[in-house]
Amino acid sequence: MAKHYAVIGGGWAGCAAAMELARAGHAVTVYEAARTLGGRARRVEREGTILDNGQHILLGAYTETLRLIKLAGQDPDELILSLPLQMRYPPGAGGMDFVAPRLPAPLHLAWALLRAKGLQRADKLSLMRFSTAMRWMGWQLYNDCTVSELLQRFDQTDALCRLMWHPLCLAALNTPPERASARVFINVLRDSLGARRRSASDMLIPKTDLSALFPQAAARYIEEHGGKVSMGAKIAALQALPDGRWQLDDGGIVDGVIVATSSVQAASLLQGVHDARLDDAIAKMQALTPEAISTCYLQYDAKVRLDLPLTALLDAPENQHWGQFVFDRGQLDTRHAGLLAVVISASSHAAEQGHGPLAQAIAAQLAHVLQRAELAQPLWTQLITEKRATFACTPDLLRPGNASGVPGLVLAGDYTAGDDRTTDYPATIEAAVRSGVAAARAVCAGAKTGKVGKASK
Repeated sequence: MAKHYAVIGGGWAGCAAAMELARAGHAVTVYEAARTLGGRARRVEREGTILDNGQHILLGAYTETLRLIKLAGQDPDELILSLPLQMRYPPGAGGMDFVAPRLPAPLHLAWALLRAKGLQRADKLSLMRFSTAMRWMGWQLYNDCTVSELLQRFDQTDALCRLMWHPLCLAALNTPPERASARVFINVLRDSLGARRRSASDMLIPKTDLSALFPQAAARYIEEHGGKVSMGAKIAALQALPDGRWQLDDGGIVDGVIVATSSVQAASLLQGVHDARLDDAIAKMQALTPEAISTCYLQYDAKVRLDLPLTALLDAPENQHWGQFVFDRGQLDTRHAGLLAVVISASSHAAEQGHGPLAQAIAAQLAHVLQRAELAQPLWTQLITEKRATFACTPDLLRPGNASGVPGLVLAGDYTAGDDRTTDYPATIEAAVRSGVAAARAVCAGAKTGKVGKASK
């Protein structure tokens, strides 16, 4: 029997949950407090240009994200640039040039390693030993530790840590290796580098803005299936009714609720329910430590073009070199000709420099490492820092699951944990989407058993 559910939050988790509910034949209403869908991965407008609140890289391993993008009627081949796994630094910058060819897995990694430039024989052997050990272990780590400790345990060379593992860890977990969970890092490596599909390791860069890529298309799908998406609609209070349904502070009554906001907003909303069964989930949310991500956009003359759409940068804060990756947006969308986007993960310290000084330092870094003097003088810059972009993904971190502990109330978001430690993901778009799908399926299953929202034992 069809039910009516409310999804609070129109980010990627909320949109994924609402799509799954609509696909199952349920009535669903999405409540989004902002005027733009996407949450912490959304479109913004600056200097008359449509940008994103942060430049993102997806992976071919993001199977749920790609599935729902297609289900929403989008064509990933048109909207996403697919690059083979690579770590390519500017020539002469002291980096490396590692590109995986379009060969079957795992031959593509072996060939890339064989042909890699900037790595010594000891570095390559070190990487081979690590990959072999991970496969032998089944890509599982039962006793968690930091990524730095893991790399030291497997005798990874300093050059390999600096040129590959450090930037990959920052990009995937948004947490420095010395604080990042090795178990979660291995989960990401397993689904990409360790996958049987070569395409799972591909690096996917959206050509369109993040809101248009999925959330807006999801909204159309939801409405076409009889649902509703309410923008500028903030739900500040929930009340459990005696008959098992829920009342929202706008007066609406629904059979169940999926809370798909940020962990901070979710904790605040759940506290207002005044139910001791929520205390554990609330405590875990409040214990999460936020991590920032900064993206600096630099607009140059339209004729400015980089050699590659994506280039890795050696970050050296002691030299005011903060950037870790630079994207040539003009190679993604011709309307963005001359626009570069530089990403700084775990950027709290960098952001303390202030917009002007940090943007100037990034421009100077680009001019220096790319050996192009004109990059020191952009026409305009825009720095966007999401102070709570993710949480610090530390070892043995206790995260709430989808089940809230209260019937009819389910959680969704990139901060939630998987079914077991081998499925835990960092705070990525894929984690948000997976969580939304899991929440919707929990709601549907719970509607049949009457146990929706109850924590499993």
